[in-house]
Amino acid sequence: MPIDKETQIIDDIMEKIITKAMKPGEKLLSENKLADQYNVPRITARNALTTLEARGYIYSIQGKGRFLKETAKPIQLHLTGNSSFTEKMQRAGYRLTTKNMYCTKISYDSKVYDALRASSEAEIYKIGRVRFIDDEPIAIHQSYVNQQQFPNIAQEGPLILSMFAYYRQLGYEAFTSKQSLLSITFPTSYEQKLFSCGSMVPLIVLETDCIDVQTQKVLEYTKILYRSDKFKYDITMNESR
Repeated sequence: MPIDKETQIIDDIMEKIITKAMKPGEKLLSENKLADQYNVPRITARNALTTLEARGYIYSIQGKGRFLKETAKPIQLHLTGNSSFTEKMQRAGYRLTTKNMYCTKISYDSKVYDALRASSEAEIYKIGRVRFIDDEPIAIHQSYVNQQQFPNIAQEGPLILSMFAYYRQLGYEAFTSKQSLLSITFPTSYEQKLFSCGSMVPLIVLETDCIDVQTQKVLEYTKILYRSDKFKYDITMNESR
């Protein structure tokens, strides 16, 4: 089945990006020139460029045109293993910073409550942090914890940058997980602002739990959103130390 002209324009430009026939900062053809080249209405060329911009491959400057974005070096990330995101990034030598965005009590959510093995009357708090590498936002971590297990979480939660570090302060030493699920989503308007990205940049979603090895208590349910264009994902079972 033949592809439509808009898709063909997108595919042809993507091929140039992948093969490095275009260089970062290089100016793309104007809408008019693309329309002439592909013998299509200008709106078709505009839609193709708008799609590429929404996906995060190009950017526009008012009055000057559209340009190819600088490609970031992918960050290798182990999705398995029993160490924290902070520890993984620090071991790999990245300059990681974290900003605590919120600590708020959530309404009843059966998925979260079941994962935490919490009663329906329990008060569950969500702690959100944005992770930056070289000052660029690359991940949003959301940790759900039971106040019955962490009585001071409402006061201490807004100060937490690393959940593992917090747990160690409370005497927990080793952690594991029993289930991890991967999926794909697209950012909400709020997440677009946090990530500084467009609506069509796919996000990798990792949902997992954190369990204390010694007591087998579920410490938290975790949902992490990763910018898919910033990582290479290592899914080998044994994380290299």
